[in-house]
Amino acid sequence: MNYLSTRGDKTPRKFCEILLEGLAPDGGLYLPEAYPQVDDATLTRWRKVYRDQGYAELAFEILSLYIDDIAADDLRAICQKTYTAEVFGTGEIVPLRHLEDGKDGGGLWLEALSNGPTLAFKDMAMQLLGNLFEYELARRGETLNILGATSGDTGSAAEYAMRGKQGVRVFMTSPKGRMSPFQQAQMFSLMDANIFNIAIEGVFDDCQDIVKAVSNDLAFKRQYKIGTVNSINWARLLAQVVYYFAGYLQATTANAEKVSFTVPSGNFGNVCAGHVARMMGLPIDQLVVATNENDVLDEFFRTGVYRVRGSADTHETSSPSMDISKASNFERFVFDLLGRDGARTRDLFGAQLSTQGKFDLGTDPAFQDAATRYGFKSGKSTHADRLATIKDTYDRHGVMIDTHTADGVKVAQAYRRPGVPMIVLETALPIKFAATVQEALGIEPERPPKFIGIEDLPRRVIDLPADAAAVQAFIAKSCA
Repeated sequence: MNYLSTRGDKTPRKFCEILLEGLAPDGGLYLPEAYPQVDDATLTRWRKVYRDQGYAELAFEILSLYIDDIAADDLRAICQKTYTAEVFGTGEIVPLRHLEDGKDGGGLWLEALSNGPTLAFKDMAMQLLGNLFEYELARRGETLNILGATSGDTGSAAEYAMRGKQGVRVFMTSPKGRMSPFQQAQMFSLMDANIFNIAIEGVFDDCQDIVKAVSNDLAFKRQYKIGTVNSINWARLLAQVVYYFAGYLQATTANAEKVSFTVPSGNFGNVCAGHVARMMGLPIDQLVVATNENDVLDEFFRTGVYRVRGSADTHETSSPSMDISKASNFERFVFDLLGRDGARTRDLFGAQLSTQGKFDLGTDPAFQDAATRYGFKSGKSTHADRLATIKDTYDRHGVMIDTHTADGVKVAQAYRRPGVPMIVLETALPIKFAATVQEALGIEPERPPKFIGIEDLPRRVIDLPADAAAVQAFIAKSCA
């Protein structure tokens, strides 16, 4: 299995090479040369594997299709080390929770993805990424400086996965004051010597721009061995593909059945993993993108216009992890949508976005494929919607959900179909966004014992302007 860039660089690269590299040298994102196809016999076998041997073995089976430069026994051991009941709180790892029945056996379900160390779905991939990094760096005898951007959950998931790992430092940027108090406390209270928190004076998109700018400075990247943990890193997105298969296998009994997924999405990484699973042959009917008031993705799927917003036009909402107006992973889907035309993808995401701040595929025949061929639908949710959905879900089903999951549940209702289970991907536990949940319900969400008093712990964080050079100088100083 070789990998190529969405912007036209077809130099063949193996998995472990792109694992440590992040962005491609031409500024594009890596994708496999072709998606492995899962036939009926394989899906039947995986159904038995998942039932009898569990999530870790299913992960090994799927990852093996994309990774041929790690020995099978080693890859299986990495999966078994990652996906344990001790780390994820349950042997099922990603159990489905039934919310309500639908017509002709459909129904609405939640897939629990927030049982990991930081109580958010990002743990599902980040725990694997940490173990992959440690394995490959040890094999090479090298070190890696990870530069990341977070709107809330990626940062803590990365830091908890990488803390104490040999050969790894983490430099995590976040928008100053824009995360929930719990999210800030999770990150900034870590005192590990290899963890560095950087609060950027701006919004998440500023943080993401800094990561891309530093990654595109090839001389600096090579000198300081810069890697990424954001979903621009293919390995992280690949890990997320697994839970789409796991959700499908739990919701169905036969391969002829289809399911739909609704995914709260800001950066398009989570739902892009669903796109990959569908391209592999997983019987997904619809992939529903749920946004908050920062609706750049919903606007595209409705109109064909992809229009990024500036900092001043990026709303600060009660589902802050989706306060994003530049969906970096979206490039991967558009590359597929345009028949894998690297030159055209480079023009759209390079020249047009930098000069015009948008591009328009509304009259392009390919745009119709977004829904008809690739199954994409979309919708948006507001603060009032979140409050109403959190209350309704708790009152009718006795289930407390966080604000981002509420965006998903709200949007999912518009796309339910008879006979097709609708699975909403849970994104975090309610305690991470306690103020809004309390506003909706009048009660405080349950707090796991290990996080009691976390907001009162000492903090280790540095404030920097939204300037790539300032971040580079801090990295250089910290590595001296």
